[in-house]
Amino acid sequence: MDRYTYRVSWSDDDGEYVGICIEFPSLSWLDSSHEKAFKGIRKVVAEVIADMEANNEKLPDPIAAKKFSGKFQVRIPSELHRELAISAAEQNISLNRLISSRLAAHV
Repeated sequence: MDRYTYRVSWSDDDGEYVGICIEFPSLSWLDSSHEKAFKGIRKVVAEVIADMEANNEKLPDPIAAKKFSGKFQVRIPSELHRELAISAAEQNISLNRLISSRLAAHV
């Protein structure tokens, strides 16, 4: 349970904090405090894990345990590709380095 990825954020629609677990996207917990929303979603996940284990169901792999290659493909419009290639050339860096730095700036 502790290896899963939890997030708590404010929900304007609900007027409360919502706790979620990335590996269990159908689960959530609403509460008036950030801490209670976090504790609530962890409790729900623990209950679901216990139920899944009792039924010999496979648990989702934690994102933290997954290995990532560092490679992925993305399709973009040819005009954007050209603009990015020009920008990279102007900065005397590779297109890969330009895209990586821009992605990192927005995470």
